Amino acid sequence: MLEEKDLYTKLGVLTKNKDAWQENIPYIASLLENQSLKITAKALWMLGEMGLQYPEEICPHVAKIASFLNSQDDLLRERAMNAMGRIGRARFDLVEPYWEKMFELATDNNPRVRLSFIWASENIATNTPDPYKDYISLFADLLHDKDEKVRMEAPEMFRVMGKRRPEIVKPYIDTLQKLAENDVNPIVRIHSSGAIRVIKQ
Repeated sequence: MLEEKDLYTKLGVLTKNKDAWQENIPYIASLLENQSLKITAKALWMLGEMGLQYPEEICPHVAKIASFLNSQDDLLRERAMNAMGRIGRARFDLVEPYWEKMFELATDNNPRVRLSFIWASENIATNTPDPYKDYISLFADLLHDKDEKVRMEAPEMFRVMGKRRPEIVKPYIDTLQKLAENDVNPIVRIHSSGAIRVIKQ
């Protein structure tokens, strides 16, 4: 059995060798049983990227990936959410059974998990925006999150939705305008302005 350092290096090589991804999905999925937090987190990230490219092959492993949404470890919840976003971008039906659990993490105590929730939602909404039509108010709350990085990312969901379903996010233009004009963070102002432009197109 490889030591953690050597295994992590091996995974780094495989990450770059995309031609070998498809055949290695079962192997990477087996690493979710690894006792190393670092390896498990890396495997979750890789499975998300692999799932975006090969959704059919990732299908047998989605339940295991989703189980980490319940992890006590912040990093594993974060990586599981990232993976679900990439897989859901390719095939929404694969992540739909875990929809409610994913939304529970929108209010996770860890800001990195909340950030990953937004990022995953942007990924899914890129190809499947309609399931989000009843949840936009939740993303509006995240515009005012106490964490700066979450606030920086939150307007991007409005940009993604604005490009695909502008009628759903038009009611939030005034909120975005206030952020674009007044927020202390320049990235929040830029992202809010960008979202407004897309919505109004």
